[in-house]
Amino acid sequence: MSVTILIPAFNEEGALPALIERLAALDPKPAEILLVDGGSEDATIALARDAGWRIEKSDKGRALQINAGVAAARGDKVVVLHADTLPPLDMARIIEDTLSDSRIALASFTPLIKGPDKTRWFTTFHNWIKTWYAPLLTRPHHFVRGVRLLFGDHAMFFRKADFLSVDGCTPSDAVMEEADLCVKFAQLGRTKMVPRWVETSDRRIAEWGPLKANWIYFKVGMLWTFGMRKRMADHYPDIR
Repeated sequence: MSVTILIPAFNEEGALPALIERLAALDPKPAEILLVDGGSEDATIALARDAGWRIEKSDKGRALQINAGVAAARGDKVVVLHADTLPPLDMARIIEDTLSDSRIALASFTPLIKGPDKTRWFTTFHNWIKTWYAPLLTRPHHFVRGVRLLFGDHAMFFRKADFLSVDGCTPSDAVMEEADLCVKFAQLGRTKMVPRWVETSDRRIAEWGPLKANWIYFKVGMLWTFGMRKRMADHYPDIR
């Protein structure tokens, strides 16, 4: 396998044990698992080190951490996996097979949002349909070319060389860095959401409630659409 699993993390000691267990069971194995830490003050680094993962350090900020991780990646294909997201056991094989199609520049899995007690089917559906309506409303010239907006909890993946050729994530983006990346990758080819689940935590929905959470997701998306980037982080508080 030539896949680097890149995990940008900050204070994720609560989420990492489940992810460590899942990644240890992957078959086939990836080329490496690389955690890029943004200055954690908890046991994040210790847990990753004990699991045998590579560790890089970066300034805090997911865009900055992703850029640093891709630059350091040893694999020629990279998947950005959030610490609270559990992939299918054949993740590396799916990535290799999908990116064997040279027409696809960027792809992702399909997120299933769930917690210990319930699956958030409404938000899961909204997350899926948003990949269609967001580019249709905001970037229709890309939509007609087959571009879909993918997001961080989708576990996006791509070729390292392609990421570097489009200059990666916009460093100043505090949130919605994935949407910008989709627009950049549109220069190179199609984006695709693979019909295989990744299970992503419902911790934001549990904290905010379903209606507020979906309103926040929509509001932040609209701020991004209209170029109001500096205000996005104010409306998307960190949840751990």
